[in-house]
Amino acid sequence: MLEVDTGRFTVAVFQDVAWATKGLDALKQSGFPAESLTIIAKESAEASALIDRTFGSAGERLELAGIGATIARGPLVAALQGPARDLGKLGLAGTMRRVGFQSHDARIFEVLTGRGGVLVGIRTEPRAADALAILHSYGGGNAAIGAWTGRV
Repeated sequence: MLEVDTGRFTVAVFQDVAWATKGLDALKQSGFPAESLTIIAKESAEASALIDRTFGSAGERLELAGIGATIARGPLVAALQGPARDLGKLGLAGTMRRVGFQSHDARIFEVLTGRGGVLVGIRTEPRAADALAILHSYGGGNAAIGAWTGRV
C-alpha cells in the first residue's frame, strides 16, 4: 500500500457556473481560503472565467477520461493525479478513491461534471462539516466528505 498525505476533501457538483459562483462566494465569506478550493469543469469560457475570478489566474486544461476537455485548478487536482499522474487516463471515477470517496460516488461526480456541472472541492481537514453545510445550502449536489485519508 502506498502512503500519501492528501488531506481531507469535501466535494460537491453544482449544476452550472452560476450556482458554483454562489457556493464559492459563500465558502470564501465563511473563511475558506482560495488556496484550499478546487474547481473542475468542462472547458468553456464561463468555467475559465470562474477559475480566473476565484484564483486570480488561469486553470489547467486537462483531458479526463469520461468527461473530455476540462479546465481545473486547486489542491484536489494534484491529489487525484497521484504519483503516476494518471488522472487523465483514469478520470474522476478512477481516482477519487485517493481522497476517500467510494467508486460509486466518484462515478456520480464524473457523470455530473461531464453533463456540464462544476465540481467544487475544498481541502477541509478541520472544517469539513462546515464546508458540507455550505455546499448543500448553495445547491451543491451529491456533496460529501472523503471518508478516509492517507492510504491508497
